[in-house]
Amino acid sequence: MKVDLFDFDLPDECIALRPAEPRDSARLLHIPAGDAEFIDRHVRDLPNVLKPGDVLVVNDTRVIPARLDGTRRRGEAVARMEVMLHKRESDCRWRAFVRPAKKLKEGERISFGSADDSAACLLGQLHADVAEKGEGGEILLDFSLSGPALDDAIMRLGHMPLPPYIAGKRPEDSKDSADYQTLFANEPGAVAAPTAGLHYTPELVARLEAHGIKIVRVTLHVGAGTFLPVKADDTEDHRMHAEYGTISPDVAQVLNEARANGGRIVATGTTSLRILETATNDAGVVQAFAGDTAIFITPGYRFKAVDVLLTNFHLPRSTLFMLVSAFCGLERMRAAYAHAIAHNYRFYSYGDACLLERVAR
Repeated sequence: MKVDLFDFDLPDECIALRPAEPRDSARLLHIPAGDAEFIDRHVRDLPNVLKPGDVLVVNDTRVIPARLDGTRRRGEAVARMEVMLHKRESDCRWRAFVRPAKKLKEGERISFGSADDSAACLLGQLHADVAEKGEGGEILLDFSLSGPALDDAIMRLGHMPLPPYIAGKRPEDSKDSADYQTLFANEPGAVAAPTAGLHYTPELVARLEAHGIKIVRVTLHVGAGTFLPVKADDTEDHRMHAEYGTISPDVAQVLNEARANGGRIVATGTTSLRILETATNDAGVVQAFAGDTAIFITPGYRFKAVDVLLTNFHLPRSTLFMLVSAFCGLERMRAAYAHAIAHNYRFYSYGDACLLERVAR
């Protein structure tokens, strides 16, 4: 499909720079299945919209401070580098996007942290050699530390990887370290938050469970590729970056039993949906899973697992807007986004949410 079909105009003032407080006070655009009218709600209304027997799936990945500031030296020449980690390949290797990357060569070294930093003296200053160069500024970095020592160095030297549409408008601050983590964050490895999960509070979770809605956890370590615009003219020419995820056998069993009993699978966010769709076979059976997924969902895709999707409002021409258009139909999603803009909904990572229902299987 032509990528231009997924474009739309978004006023700059619609982009949220801070989350709603409390989190579940964010607005919720309810998009029922079929042609029913849109309903303006709030996230705190979820227990009254979902049904007893539904299973709500959340992503328990935890965002790491994946943006690193480094330097590359060639003799007396020093160049500053911004490195965004996006996928771990081994104990000491990460794939990353680097700016500027054009003149960076394989075998060159990038150094992180100050040589005067006492912690750096204790641990050894962090370095990384360029093992491979890919397209679009992507490189493979071979770090001088590995395992927990590398994790500690990244925690010490890194910055919270706010999306460009927020970072370009204000600096990162101490609030972001909490605001950009979900209530369920537990498994370190993401370099972007699964933002639909940012709307939950302990009180909302308690009300959902009291209403007979189970909550289960899966993991998908969100990569920085989620921020990349689709530069191809046609969706067939776009390459997705792989992300690592897991679904435990126990969670798969809960989901399959719920479906057998007439319950719905409700995905919190496109990340939960993508790992579920990856792990579900053509018969609609969710299977245990541990591995990479690069699933790219566009209109025409046949959904196998997810019946309802809670998600934020996404960027024009993004793979995520393509996904929701596959879920509910392109024209219906264009109408929903026009409604959201006209009614002053807040967009993107810190913004409001929508609840999408597809036609029952």
